[in-house]
Amino acid sequence: MLLDQAVVYLHCLIDLHSYMKLRLFQADAFSDKLFRGNPAAVVLMNEWIPVPLMQQIASENNLSETAFLVPGEGLYNLRWFTPTTEVALCGHATLAAAHVLFRHMGYKDARILFHTLSGMLSVTLENELLYLDFPVTRLQSIPTPKGLTAGLGLRPYEVLHGGEYLVAMYKDENEIQKIAPDFMVLARLPYLGICVTAAGSGEVDFVSRFFAPAVGIPEDPVTGSVHTALIPYWSARLNKKRLLARQVSLRGGSLHCEFLDDRVKIGGMAVTYLEGTITTELV
Repeated sequence: MLLDQAVVYLHCLIDLHSYMKLRLFQADAFSDKLFRGNPAAVVLMNEWIPVPLMQQIASENNLSETAFLVPGEGLYNLRWFTPTTEVALCGHATLAAAHVLFRHMGYKDARILFHTLSGMLSVTLENELLYLDFPVTRLQSIPTPKGLTAGLGLRPYEVLHGGEYLVAMYKDENEIQKIAPDFMVLARLPYLGICVTAAGSGEVDFVSRFFAPAVGIPEDPVTGSVHTALIPYWSARLNKKRLLARQVSLRGGSLHCEFLDDRVKIGGMAVTYLEGTITTELV
């Protein structure tokens, strides 16, 4: 009897708080195999929750990006958070979000529209590939910023800047592989991320790596958003509209790229790693 009363009392205490459950998926983007590509979390919601709570969830997930989806009128509203901050554009988490909608939520059309901080974006399913349709980021050559060579450990032959990105050019893929960043030095540079890139060795048109320690991502496995700058650059350099790119991080990932003047298409695959439920107290 006393035990039953204690259980009832505990239930009463729990009911004093407001809890909610959110459906969560994790997918490896820009890969057709698990434990490759770039992992992203995707949280499905009926309406927006407070921004501090979204940031706490992203921090708890501790992935380079967590995407939050809310259905709208003929589209989905989409926001992206790193473990430390909200960002205006993310490629791999957008691809992961589209994968979840197509693969797990029964989305029937071939094209999904997303309303984001970077405007309207879309993802189209073409055969087995998901193609992001993103705006172009234009690059301009600049002098090598102080601290960049020390941060990368290898001097680039050219440095370019576009949007929130710094892009360092190297002569070949071997140099890209050799780079051993000093993340504390790179974090002090006034850029969201630093990309290093070079022409490919034959199997792909170009390769890259991407570092963003200032926003809690030492090295990002595969970075769709920076390819909005890399695709126009390499398209002009190689005189090709369609390109195959490889991000040569430890996990690695492949990107099927196309330059469309003021837009780029970035294609890849994704595979589901987990699905579950977040239980959290409303704040």
